[in-house]
Amino acid sequence: MKVLKDLLYKTGIVEVVGSTDVTIADVCFDSRQAREGSLFVAVKGTQVDGHRYIDQVVDKGVVAIICETLPDDLHTGVTYVRVHDSALALAYIASNYYGNPSEKLKLIGITGTNGKTTTVTLLFQLFRKLGYPAGLLSTVKNQINDQIIPSTHTTPDPMQLNGLLSAMVDDGCEYAFMEVSSHAVVQKRTAAITFAGGVFSNITHDHLDYHLTFENYIKAKKEFFDHLPAEAFALVNNDDRNGMVMIQNTKAKKYTYALNSMADYKCRLVENHFSGLLLNMDGHSVLCKLVGSFNAYNLTAAYAVAVLLDQEKLEVLTALSTLSPVEGRFDYVTSGNQVVGIVDYAHTPDALQNVLETIHNVNAGHGSVITIVGCGGDRDAAKRPVMAKIACEMSDKVILTSDNPRSEDPAEIIRQMERGVPPGDVRKTLSIVDRKEAIKTAVSLSKPGDVILIAGKGHEKYQEIKGVRTPFDDKKIILELFQIMA
Repeated sequence: MKVLKDLLYKTGIVEVVGSTDVTIADVCFDSRQAREGSLFVAVKGTQVDGHRYIDQVVDKGVVAIICETLPDDLHTGVTYVRVHDSALALAYIASNYYGNPSEKLKLIGITGTNGKTTTVTLLFQLFRKLGYPAGLLSTVKNQINDQIIPSTHTTPDPMQLNGLLSAMVDDGCEYAFMEVSSHAVVQKRTAAITFAGGVFSNITHDHLDYHLTFENYIKAKKEFFDHLPAEAFALVNNDDRNGMVMIQNTKAKKYTYALNSMADYKCRLVENHFSGLLLNMDGHSVLCKLVGSFNAYNLTAAYAVAVLLDQEKLEVLTALSTLSPVEGRFDYVTSGNQVVGIVDYAHTPDALQNVLETIHNVNAGHGSVITIVGCGGDRDAAKRPVMAKIACEMSDKVILTSDNPRSEDPAEIIRQMERGVPPGDVRKTLSIVDRKEAIKTAVSLSKPGDVILIAGKGHEKYQEIKGVRTPFDDKKIILELFQIMA
């Protein structure tokens, strides 16, 4: 149980009606979770305004309300706290509620369009290999030492986030590594979190359905670095032209990493095979199990973070060589007749291009490349024809199919993708709405030495159609089909 006045530090109070000495049973911002003794924070969301539900939660027995606008009817026995920004207030309330756990950890945030999940997972694996108790917050899963907790968002809401960080502290974690999405920054989910360091991987076309313009998307990423404290470090990819933009106004200590330009932490890709990468990192040769130049960037970022956190260089490089690929990220299997299947989360134009470039670099002079790709519903529609165009330009055969159509008509999503198919590539392109049928077709078309790329869903174990999630696992499906071929 908490006392309201202890939760209000840094919340930007404008006005208080009632007593702040009331006891709080819990904190919620979803009216459906309100109960007797709750503190309800009325947040103006992208689709729902919590202010509309104030009377409803009062009927459920909440004892205090945080809001930006006081309701016309104030109920006796309920404390109302008016603030400038409810979302920002929620972030600080959540941190205060859990005893400001991020201040008790060395917490590193990774932001960027691509590479966030792989980099945080590599860092978590690395520090566990180095013998440290550590925590992970990622799109694929959350983990506290050996305990795995399912993940629902790239960056959890403030209450979930601080609850997980608090559990990490309780379990003895010294370090924690988390993905920081642009949505989370704009929605103030990370506003009250204390970071020991921030990393920028890259920025390309994505999430314009939410941010509306690429400039807004860049500003959202940059805002994360703007708020880093002076004691923290800011590490950016110097090969990305927006890397230095990210750290223009940061108070944190600035560092760079790169493959193709001058940087504080430099890596050179020596060899690239399906079996792994040979890298020259900071002047030392290291053989890693991951594949592709994009993973050379992720490994270099992980190495740089570890060194900035005062780890011994050779120990870090030795540990890096033992790390495993991340589930659903260039996750490949081979059939009995030597067809390679690759499952990858690539759901942006840049990520798809990177994966296909890697396949061509590794598979040069061998079989054909068959790409299965879809685009998610209720998401940035502008990238749909772009992704189809990239798939056609870089593949021998292309199958356009469903990803997670969500509330949209999957056939209409595919029609929008078809607009990007160049006229000369129409004959090599198929459109199959049923994703499982698309994978079956690709396998039936394949010959020994071919590579089948299944892009877009990666680690996901479901497909969402009309609000219903049904079990669906790209890797499981292609493994089953490969076994039938054997």
